[in-house]
Amino acid sequence: MSKSLPVCFCPLLTAIALSWTVPVSAQDYPVRPVRLLTSEAGGAGDFVSRALAPGLAAALGQQIVIENRPANAVETVARAVSDGHTLLLYGNTVWITPLMRKASWDPLKDFSAITLTVRAPNLLVVTPSLPVKTVKDLIALAKARPGDLNYASSQTGSSTHLAAELFNFMAAVKIVRVNYKGPPLAINDIMTGRVELMFLAASSVKAHIQSGKLRALAVTTDKPSRLFPGMSTVADAVPGYESAAQFGFFAPLKTPATVIQRLHQDAVRFLDAPETREKYFNAGMEVIASSSDQFATMLKSETDRWTKVIKAAGIREE
Repeated sequence: MSKSLPVCFCPLLTAIALSWTVPVSAQDYPVRPVRLLTSEAGGAGDFVSRALAPGLAAALGQQIVIENRPANAVETVARAVSDGHTLLLYGNTVWITPLMRKASWDPLKDFSAITLTVRAPNLLVVTPSLPVKTVKDLIALAKARPGDLNYASSQTGSSTHLAAELFNFMAAVKIVRVNYKGPPLAINDIMTGRVELMFLAASSVKAHIQSGKLRALAVTTDKPSRLFPGMSTVADAVPGYESAAQFGFFAPLKTPATVIQRLHQDAVRFLDAPETREKYFNAGMEVIASSSDQFATMLKSETDRWTKVIKAAGIREE
């Protein structure tokens, strides 16, 4: 007859077992280096991440390990353990891509919003030979010549592409897209008059604007931007217009609220520092640190807004 083995109660072993199953608290967090996944090395998301990482690491007391994962960063974080040790800093792709194709993540269901970090507005520029000096002039010309004007853009769903389609949608005009692999050739074609206009980052055309090879009409922010003193906004002629590359800071869904609060507090404190704002400003970006609730609300409103624009334009990711 076999005998049952005695049950041994060991407080130490019990405590160790519980430590494996109980979520990390804000007091304990983080207990190891934090992974911060972002886009390709050298891109805007990479710059935003690397500028934020030192301040965040100092506040958290742990190393921030940046991983450039353009192919699967969003999916990886959406499926990661919700303990705050795998985070995402990424641009509009997070909420735009699922509107253009079937994606493996849902921006409203798979992530906890921490904060918006920065935005990079575009400038509306035209070839100097185009007889327009203002956005209202451009709209009048486009309505007089429907389908005759062209705009250049980079990849489908990029801020340069969507800014133009939002303009078409809100101004009720038809300016036709010409797709380019990247800005350099597009800029050259605008300067020579092969294409009439483009929405793009000021950093790539500042010298051409100053030399007169391109004419800047307006900035795409909803209000005047400190980045472009004296520059009018597209919204001056098209009320409600706003478009920019925005970069959000995310954690996986169900990350403990205390951890989200800790990350938000530390990130926003660093973002709000004058030297941080200046660093981003010099790169053509504006700090827009937000509350987690404001970021979550923005995600919903952005999804609703761009759904209408993308449907109207018939956009499908290539």
